[in-house]
Amino acid sequence: MIVTDNLFGDILSDEAGMLTGSLGMLPSASLGARDTATGRQPALYEPIHGSAPDIAGKGVANPCATILSLAMALRLSFGRADLATALERAVTQTLADGVRTGDIMAEGCTQVGTHAMGDAIIARLSV
Repeated sequence: MIVTDNLFGDILSDEAGMLTGSLGMLPSASLGARDTATGRQPALYEPIHGSAPDIAGKGVANPCATILSLAMALRLSFGRADLATALERAVTQTLADGVRTGDIMAEGCTQVGTHAMGDAIIARLSV
């Protein structure tokens, strides 16, 4: 975990994306200070790539970061580590089975589009 302001955090997250091979693999969370009276903590979860308007509607976006952002929300905001773990395992298994979107395509893997990648992850989801 790195605590930084938004601009520097954006730069770091883009750089970190290259470690995974794609921005499409990285979830993120912006967490506010916990309210001492209620215990509630404001939070925003999103893939680090944002909305990626340059590829919108083309069916080529990698949905992994969006799905993993939901896993973070389930774990950190909703107290559902069980569901978060199930989602993370489904993504991991899908990748281990060689299913890939174009941004993370590798030799010997099967390239799919956004919807097919989501479907492949759902098929491996067990709660």
